[in-house]
Amino acid sequence: MSDEELLFLRKEDYQGKLDRLIERYAGTGRPKLLLHACCAPCSSYCLEYLLPYFDITLYYYNPNITEKAEYEHRVSEVKRLTQELGKDCGYYAGVAEGEYEPARFLEAVRGYEDQPEGGLRCVKCFRLRLSKTAEYAAKNGYGLFSTTLTISPLKNAAVLNELGREQAELHGTEFMPSDFKKKNGYKRSIELSRKYGLYRQDYCGCAFSKAERERQRKEL
Repeated sequence: MSDEELLFLRKEDYQGKLDRLIERYAGTGRPKLLLHACCAPCSSYCLEYLLPYFDITLYYYNPNITEKAEYEHRVSEVKRLTQELGKDCGYYAGVAEGEYEPARFLEAVRGYEDQPEGGLRCVKCFRLRLSKTAEYAAKNGYGLFSTTLTISPLKNAAVLNELGREQAELHGTEFMPSDFKKKNGYKRSIELSRKYGLYRQDYCGCAFSKAERERQRKEL
């Protein structure tokens, strides 16, 4: 399937698939899950929802964040969230920080810099991040991996789930399907962000999405 075709995939009931997967693992302990984390706000609801069922490590690999200070701010918030949420729910997620590779991101999206958010540039970016997550999961004994990215109303869950499945096959692990915005997940992430005072950025992370958001603000 081409990247262009990915953008026109029909959405499936990913939330239903997730619930059935949780049922499959019920009563087997808390299996290890590597959960790619884009930021603390998006991670908040995902952790609240999944921690009762899985032993979770958040994998922070986001080379798309092209400003180092922004990158460090976001990862520090992810680490703080795991501690504060853990105190409240009784389960603590670990955090594994991947390499910071903005040059690799820029190479991956070369030629697609002018694509709007949600277009082919994002497909290239998602594949890079999910590829590294699947690779880390396979090398470190995680039977499952997934991503918090599907909680965003601006992210295409069909694209993310297909790319996750693709990378699971390539790396010999299993991708956990999701559409975390369902069941009011996005709304709950906003509530949790307020509760824990989390930094909520207003752009995805790359210089291109930041410039697009700044243009949108000027047009208001």
